[in-house]
Amino acid sequence: MARDPSTLRYAETHEWVDVQEEGGDKFATIGISAFAVEQLNDLVYMDLPEVGRTLEVGEEFGEVESVKAVSPLYSPVAGEVVAVHTDLPDNLDNLNDDAFDFGWILKVKLSADLPDSLMDYAAYQKQCSEAG
Repeated sequence: MARDPSTLRYAETHEWVDVQEEGGDKFATIGISAFAVEQLNDLVYMDLPEVGRTLEVGEEFGEVESVKAVSPLYSPVAGEVVAVHTDLPDNLDNLNDDAFDFGWILKVKLSADLPDSLMDYAAYQKQCSEAG
C-alpha cells in the first residue's frame, strides 16, 4: 500500500512521520520529504542509526550527503530504533521517485506522544512554498 503524503506529519527539518499501531504499541516510520530530496539534489551518501538506539525529539540520528551539501537528519519523535532501511544507502536515486514508500529511513517504537511541533500536510506545504 502506497503511503499518502497528505496523511503524514512533518518536522520543520523536512522529516516525515507515519505512525501505525501494532500489538498495542505505536511505531513511527520516518523518512525525508520529496521537497528535501529535491532541494538536496544528487544524493551520494546516507548514514543510518543503529537498531536499539534510543532517540529524543530533535536528536540528530544520521546525515544525508549530496554533491552540494551534508545535511543532518533529526528525529521528529522519541523512542527506540527498531529497524533501519539498510537497502536505502545503496539506492539513494530511488528517493527521487519514491521518497514516501521505498524512501523510509527508520522505524521507531514510540516512547512518547507525537510532539505538537509536527505539522500536517497543509502547514508543511506552506513552509515549503515560503522557502522557495
